[in-house]
Amino acid sequence: MKKNQKKWTVIIGVVVVLLNLASSWYSVNFNESRILAPMDYSEYIFQWKDLPMIASVVLAVLYMLYIMFFIIKTDRETKRQVADSNKTRKISPFFGFFGCFGFFGFLGFYTYHLDKNISPFFAFAFFGFFGFFYEGKMSGILMDERYRENLIRAQLTALKTAFVIIGVTLFLVGSGRLLGNLEYTLIAMVILVSLAFALALFLSEYLLYRYDHDDLYSESEE
Repeated sequence: MKKNQKKWTVIIGVVVVLLNLASSWYSVNFNESRILAPMDYSEYIFQWKDLPMIASVVLAVLYMLYIMFFIIKTDRETKRQVADSNKTRKISPFFGFFGCFGFFGFLGFYTYHLDKNISPFFAFAFFGFFGFFYEGKMSGILMDERYRENLIRAQLTALKTAFVIIGVTLFLVGSGRLLGNLEYTLIAMVILVSLAFALALFLSEYLLYRYDHDDLYSESEE
């Protein structure tokens, strides 16, 4: 994605967020929180006052689709450049801050008590994005034989660790109800599996960085 495209993507994102905040404020103060608050949509009847909230939601969905399109497009271009140059993709370590989205998983405790919605717990998987910090530190380096060996080694270790956590989770869940409640059992499984996924993403990048620098340190001592 070119700098100009990135600039406009950020500007559009800010505008979409502001429009959603404005429509939410309007819905709370002038439309009895319709659409914003949980409601029975089987009995929903359109009102003109609902239009700002509906429009902002549609814009947010379109923006997310726009982001997904460019992520896929950029990923394909990056893979092609990596294959041609035989160097790791260039990425800023600051992308590691996307891992902070994992904290949105804690919203699941609020939404569960509000309307039994547990979907926010899946956000714990975003903790894996902290691995971008270590990937960024290894941007643009030559993917020689040593690098590829360390890559496979790191990925296998990360996957084995995640599989152990998932296996233990399935054993605990399958052994009976957690705290005598099937809903709590499901919540625990969703949280632990999401965290296992995040750990696999993070460890694969961290261990690769660690292995590579340990090799360099060993070579410098020799």
